[in-house]
Amino acid sequence: MTDDGAGDDRAEDDDIEPLVFGGPFLDDNDEGPYVDLDDEVPDDDNPPSDDEDEDDPIIYDDAEPWEAPPPVTPESSPEPDQPDPLPPPGRQNIEEALRQDVYVQDFPGSQAGKPVAQRASMFSTYLSGTEAEAAAGDNPYAPFPSRRDWLIARWAKLRGPGSTSLDELLDLDGVQEDLGISFSNSRELNKIIDKQLPSGRPQFRCKEVTACGEAFDVYYRDPLECVKALYGDPNFAADLVFKPERHYADADQTIRMYHELFSGKWWWQTQKSVEKETPGATIVPIIISSDKTRLTNFKGKTAYPVYLTIGNIPKEVRRKPSLHSQILLAYLPVTRLEHIKNKKSRRRVQVNLFHTCMGRILRPLERAGLHGEEMASGDGVVRRCHTIFAAHIGDYPEQVLATGTKYGDCPSCETTNDELGDHEPGVVKPFRDLEAILDALETLDSLARTRACREAGIKPIDPGPYWEHLPYCDIFLSITPDILHQLYQGVVKHLVEWIKTAYNKSEIDARCRRLPPNHHVRVFSKGITSLYQLTGREHSDISRVLLGLIIDMPLPNGAPAGQLVLATRAILDFLYLAQYPVHTDETLALLDNALDRFHANKQIFVDIGVRTTWRIPKLHFLKHFRFLIERTGTTDNFNTEYTERLHIDLAKEAYEATNAKDEFPQMTRWLERREKIHRHEKYVQWCLAGRPPRLPSHIAIPPPSDSLKMTKHPSRKAVRITTLPSDYGAPYFVDALARYSVRHSNPAFTTRQVECAAEEVVLPFATIPVYHKARFWLGDIHNHRLSSNEYDVVHASPVRRDTRGRDVASRFDTVMVNHGHGSYSGVDGYQVAQIKVIFSLPRQAEMLFVAAPTPPPKYLAYIEWFTSFTVPDPYHRLYKIKRIVRNGHRMASVVPLRCVRRSVYLFPMFGTVVPRDWTSSNVLDRCSTFYVDAFSDRHAYHTVH
Repeated sequence: MTDDGAGDDRAEDDDIEPLVFGGPFLDDNDEGPYVDLDDEVPDDDNPPSDDEDEDDPIIYDDAEPWEAPPPVTPESSPEPDQPDPLPPPGRQNIEEALRQDVYVQDFPGSQAGKPVAQRASMFSTYLSGTEAEAAAGDNPYAPFPSRRDWLIARWAKLRGPGSTSLDELLDLDGVQEDLGISFSNSRELNKIIDKQLPSGRPQFRCKEVTACGEAFDVYYRDPLECVKALYGDPNFAADLVFKPERHYADADQTIRMYHELFSGKWWWQTQKSVEKETPGATIVPIIISSDKTRLTNFKGKTAYPVYLTIGNIPKEVRRKPSLHSQILLAYLPVTRLEHIKNKKSRRRVQVNLFHTCMGRILRPLERAGLHGEEMASGDGVVRRCHTIFAAHIGDYPEQVLATGTKYGDCPSCETTNDELGDHEPGVVKPFRDLEAILDALETLDSLARTRACREAGIKPIDPGPYWEHLPYCDIFLSITPDILHQLYQGVVKHLVEWIKTAYNKSEIDARCRRLPPNHHVRVFSKGITSLYQLTGREHSDISRVLLGLIIDMPLPNGAPAGQLVLATRAILDFLYLAQYPVHTDETLALLDNALDRFHANKQIFVDIGVRTTWRIPKLHFLKHFRFLIERTGTTDNFNTEYTERLHIDLAKEAYEATNAKDEFPQMTRWLERREKIHRHEKYVQWCLAGRPPRLPSHIAIPPPSDSLKMTKHPSRKAVRITTLPSDYGAPYFVDALARYSVRHSNPAFTTRQVECAAEEVVLPFATIPVYHKARFWLGDIHNHRLSSNEYDVVHASPVRRDTRGRDVASRFDTVMVNHGHGSYSGVDGYQVAQIKVIFSLPRQAEMLFVAAPTPPPKYLAYIEWFTSFTVPDPYHRLYKIKRIVRNGHRMASVVPLRCVRRSVYLFPMFGTVVPRDWTSSNVLDRCSTFYVDAFSDRHAYHTVH
């Protein structure tokens, strides 16, 4: 809601015009802007019919007006315990997600998170009090009479076409009768959902707010009821965490681990504070996300959703929109207040409007935070829960808006815009003093209040910031690190622009077009310098190859490039370290070291004229990452990428279901119906599963039994061995397979003996089955997950034709081969090779292994070797390798496919100017020297760097 630039509002002007707030509020009995969005939406030419639904989808409040007070016009211009290696009951899911030994120190005492009562589980009383209860009986699909009836209803509301299309379908002769369903149109289906399906989440309310003569509608839910809905959802019952813990990687408790919110210092410290006042508390951390989003590509319609979730739910569940662990709390007003001509007044009113709405929406959390509220989890266990504000997630404008600080300053610490570029290793300015700021805001005299707020570094918010009365809340410590906006759309975006300015753009694009393909790496066939309005995903793709583009590219005018490479490497190190899903004291030290290295080398950008100052708030905020990770857990707890994804489900798709006229009542009703359908779906699954006491966990995903996964049938069943040299680039296949058969049958043979014996081998077959890809699981049962997608695909395919008859270039990926003693992390025991043929042996090959102590493996690979890993480069810290060539021939072998650990990405050494005859498909053959990329994906960074 803020568009102010750096340095604004540093002084108050005399000409800020006074603003008047006020206006009518709708009564519960007044007729609101009701539209049944799944029916034909009425307009002026098509009035609603008599059988329109009677229930209003929005509850209109009139208890007291909400007013966002105007900025005050000053009269004159002011002067400038013991470790427990075994997880406690109900916690196995967390440890299974970590996949490593964790030594747990429980919160002292037995009162924290203690149950106080037991009720029936949520699904046991699911239909109680509804019209469908009496008719339900043994029908798990009630109020729908049959499984088909329920499935069609579910399809219509979640997957099907609009209501008009559904009506037209059901109106066709015989369709309803043939389907045997209980509803004949979308209106009847909506009535079933509205009146007979229980609502697990609170209904939306509407409040009218006036600001300077302009009225706005705020659509919101009771946040305490939202918390109860999440906390009591049976689908999360097995995953909820009720008290803080300290986790250690060793039994001596010397290596602290941080991952989930409950493993950080905030929950532990807050639990101690609450226990002093009211022992036996269960803390429910409140996590709020806010961000404006465009609803349309044209016409500029915008929504301002606010989302709520709780920290008791593990991050693996919270980050998945399909599990519905985030609730749409409100749609805030979106306005530019263009009728207010003074810019400072307009910005002040926008800030006041935001805090007024948020303060009133979150007010029910205040009492529950102080005194607690009994809540039942999905399994019926009742605890006294304290709803305590933990985090506000948003991009930089949202952070400034939420904290009330000045745009351009740090929203968390006392660093001003002029000081953002200062950096001293190990030195961080203190976070803002909450008590001093609250004292400044409570100053009664308007002129003195304005001056006090300015000295405290905050705007004079009226009637006060929304977090002012939230118990145990320090908003300046609640601003969370953010990977999407702070790193990818912030620091990385800046870095890419600096590099594009520093180097020759045409040469950068030429290198981009000639990078080899890989499962994890996007090849920018048109380069990157002409791209604009890049998304976070595109910046992520660029960061995977950015270092390889500049390693050996000279700067104009002969300027030394080593310092720039060092600075780039440091930022990429910080980027990848910051995304670790589990941190220790050691990895956090590496995080600080990466930031220190960047600041030690950033002067090169000033020297070559790319930068003049370092007043970049997002770059400065990186100094707070370590403290905030230790406080509230790793960054994947709070990434705004999840919020951006929620916009699709809870804003954009909701808008598309409306007629674009008075859309928010329609959007909220649409969302409420979908939530009921989702909840009923879980209830049906619970009934059909035999009504177990607890639902299975969402995050206990067992690792695959086999790290190698192949297709059931080969890509080509019989490839002639004589065609392998021309089609697959495997000229020494026969010799390599002969050597492999001899070594497998005679493990004690020396290399010379193997060579001599292989000369006598004659292959008893002429064709082999060939596979063009193999899939590998990158995870490890003893190490935590490094990303949500732990699979890698290796290709070894010749030239082929697509469906339109065009040639598709061959692709033979490079891989890391384990010599037998390679570990999960590091390059020791590994060697890079290019995989040319993935195959299995035909039945006739059994005679080659008659004397072998063990049968040959099912899948083999023909590979060409690169030199071993030596010492990384001192500047970019990547390993240099070359192809192994002897007497003009590449060294090749046949190895078991299981020796391949994963694909590996290679940066070609292009030289000063990239040869123009190189292409993405031939660069691995034309180039002789490469650097091993450590940034192709998070697993590669953890294992290769």
